[in-house]
Amino acid sequence: MSGIITRRALLTTGALGAGALLSGCEKFVANPLGRELVFSGETLNYRLARALTHRDALAKEYRPDQMSPIFRVNGTRNPNTPTYNAMVAEKFANWRLKVGGLVNRPLDISYQQLLAMPARTQITRHDCVEGWSAIGKWHGPMLGTILKAADVRSTARYIVFTCADLYSGHNYYESIDLVDAFHPQTILAWAMNDAMLSVGHGAPIRLRVERQLGYKNAKYVMQIDAVASLAGIGKGKGGYWEDAIDYDWYAGI
Repeated sequence: MSGIITRRALLTTGALGAGALLSGCEKFVANPLGRELVFSGETLNYRLARALTHRDALAKEYRPDQMSPIFRVNGTRNPNTPTYNAMVAEKFANWRLKVGGLVNRPLDISYQQLLAMPARTQITRHDCVEGWSAIGKWHGPMLGTILKAADVRSTARYIVFTCADLYSGHNYYESIDLVDAFHPQTILAWAMNDAMLSVGHGAPIRLRVERQLGYKNAKYVMQIDAVASLAGIGKGKGGYWEDAIDYDWYAGI
């Protein structure tokens, strides 16, 4: 580990005493005041993290013997829509990843093409806002490789992920900035713990953005768009949970 102050240190030693708050997180964030305390200060947290941590600083990686025996399924267990069920039945043979928005070369990537891309393997810790953590092994191409192939325009500021699962009739979505999008540990994982990604864990691919809390790691990714602003997407806060219950858009750890 380097000597610079990490996001995790900021969270665990800051004025909010986040370690104590997260120990009873499910009950705490159900309380409006608790949610406000946990997810307030987005701008401060974001600016501190960007100022104090090198943009390429790596999240801690672990040994295989440190992997958790059980890795919980978080969020949606199965989108269970006719379209998604058809994709599962055909083992994603006709699944396509669309990459567009503010790019010079829009992409339409097949599952087999994605599997053939140079990939990164990393064993990292998933920290869930519900108060649990697990260490898992992930494998897939770096998001930055795909974004470079699409030639993201200089006017883009964020990357938005649209997913197959539906909430209140709308596709789940999340977003990150370009710093995290091009981070070497930000990958589109198609394998977990040396097996193809399961439906419960986000098949065919899920985002792994290792320097942020678990809810930022979108599952069932179908489309990626580079955008200049998050306004007009959902309720404009950058993600489903950010829109629905005011989770912090920047969830750095």
